[in-house]
Amino acid sequence: MSRAVEFVTLLTLAAVMSACRGDAEGLPSPTNVSCIWLDRLTVNVSWLNPIGKKYIRQLEKPISGKIADNTKCGVLTHFTAELLTENIVSGEWTYLIWTVEDCDDQSHGSPKVLQKIKIPEPRAEVNDIKCLMDQENASGMNCSWIPGDQPLTLSYRSCFKDAWKKDNKFKPCNRTYSGPTRNGCYLDDVHVLEDTCMLFETREGFSTFQLKPMLEPPELSVIEEGGELKLSWPQPNFAKHINCWNSTVCYSKCNHSKECRSIVLSEMRVPYDKSCRYDFWSSFNRNIYCPNIFSNRSKVVSYGTNEPADKTLTVLAIVLPIILSLCLFLSIYCFRRYSSIICPVIPDPSAIFKEMMMNGNKELKTTETLYVPVPEPIESCRVDPVPDYMLIS
Repeated sequence: MSRAVEFVTLLTLAAVMSACRGDAEGLPSPTNVSCIWLDRLTVNVSWLNPIGKKYIRQLEKPISGKIADNTKCGVLTHFTAELLTENIVSGEWTYLIWTVEDCDDQSHGSPKVLQKIKIPEPRAEVNDIKCLMDQENASGMNCSWIPGDQPLTLSYRSCFKDAWKKDNKFKPCNRTYSGPTRNGCYLDDVHVLEDTCMLFETREGFSTFQLKPMLEPPELSVIEEGGELKLSWPQPNFAKHINCWNSTVCYSKCNHSKECRSIVLSEMRVPYDKSCRYDFWSSFNRNIYCPNIFSNRSKVVSYGTNEPADKTLTVLAIVLPIILSLCLFLSIYCFRRYSSIICPVIPDPSAIFKEMMMNGNKELKTTETLYVPVPEPIESCRVDPVPDYMLIS
């Protein structure tokens, strides 16, 4: 009897191990994968789980080639995603869905099921979207854009972070306006720290974008103070409550290369050279504590003038070497021409003394080179005797 029990036990264990090995080697893939658009932004993808399997893994893989880090693993039968048309090029998204035995072990899994999600309608043409924050509060936004050939309507709502679960409907923007090149609309209840998505619709299609808040560039004020230039600029009125940005101030001196500084406060000082003109411009950029808030570059503010440089040193550097060269040339010329006068030949004193000793008191023989004076002409004169009568007084 005991042998029979042992035999049945071994047979059961072998069957269980064989079943487990077979499951690990060939996991079944999810079936009946389908998708449905809940609104212009949100899509729901669902499937049937294999019987007896716990874990489903899905991976977002856009056609553009960039694989987003949006992988989930668990007992899943569907997922919901908010897809923006601004993030794709080909007009469709691709998701991969497959079965795994364990979320921590990806070495064994079923064949992947490819699910493509296409835009249900053509994309609307809209370009150069700019949304400027209201300077008075952080819940207003002035959005403008360059329209295409067809008229556009703008709607908006919160997005991401499961915003679709809160019965979050698109709200139309009613404060619209139009201009020569740009159209726009004022959004009253959009907070700068919340993710907001915009829906542009035409009669034929739609496009979706994430709102990217911008600030008006700061207006710089420049004054001279104590040999320095003091720059200041106003902060938005709501900056006391929301400090989301730093100021970047750049300047150039005497048309030379620029220098940029990142300033937390609203003031900066620069050493001032009165012979140079300074050009200043600035912009806002976000810090690490806030979303992507930025601004365009402000208008250039100039201070001072570029005075002509003192060319005295330049003239001296050119003329002085020329004068010195001429003087040196003339000195060499004069020295060579009058060298016999400047440096006459002096006879050897020992030779003179030797000749005197040999000749004694003899007169030195004249040489042809001695100077012979020219005789002066002598006039003859006649003396007549004086008569005697002339001598008698």
